[in-house]
Parts: sequence; structure tokens; C-alpha cells
Amino acid sequence: MSKADVFDSSCSARHALELIATKWAVLILSALAQEPMRNGALLRKIGGISQKMLTQTLKDLERNGLVEREDRQTIPPHVEYRLSELGQSLEQTLIALDLWAERNFPALDKARERHDAAAARQRRVAKVRLG
Repeated sequence: MSKADVFDSSCSARHALELIATKWAVLILSALAQEPMRNGALLRKIGGISQKMLTQTLKDLERNGLVEREDRQTIPPHVEYRLSELGQSLEQTLIALDLWAERNFPALDKARERHDAAAARQRRVAKVRLG
């Protein structure tokens, strides 16, 4: 077994980062860290996610052992998702990431506004020079 190296594109550690680093995976895992949830509850909690993307991401997380799907075999169907033991091992990291985003979004918003304003000024100057 070779040493884990996230900078090597063929390393499984890189694949793990690719799986959990998507915005939908992070949000789904964070929601499930709070409590097990059904599909509809996840869809309502995670604003902006489509049913297709939710289903696809849940399948990826389940395939990779981070989420467990429990089908209670009832009518009407009752399927619940929860973090697996492996998924639970991410909980503190997810909480820290969520808190960082919530604390720092104003600074990120300001940086984006400054950058966009500077880019707009450069486009205007370039347009005047060409015009």
C-alpha cells in the first residue's frame, strides 16, 4: 500500500476529498450530522438543491460509506438517511467548516465586491482606450 497523497490524482485520498468537498455533499452531511432525515426533509432544509442532485449525491455518499439508507419497507414508502460511523467521523470537521463559513461570509462578500468593482473599472478603461 502506498502512502496517501492528496496531490496525486490517482490516490484514493484525493477521491475522498473530491467526494466530500462538493457544496451539496458538505450540506447533506452537515444536515445529517444534526439528525437522520428523510428525502423530503433534506430537500426542504437544503435550499437550492434539486431532487436529482440530492438523489445523486446521497447515492455517492452511500456508495462511499458515509451515509446509510434505511428503507423501512412500508406503504407509503419511508426511507431515512443517517450518517454512518465513517460519516460521523467527519462531524467535527463539518461543524468547524460550517462555523468558519458563517463567521467569514461578510469578509468573503466584501472581497468579492472589491474584486468585481476593480474588474469592472479595468473593463471600462480598456473599452475607452479601444473606443
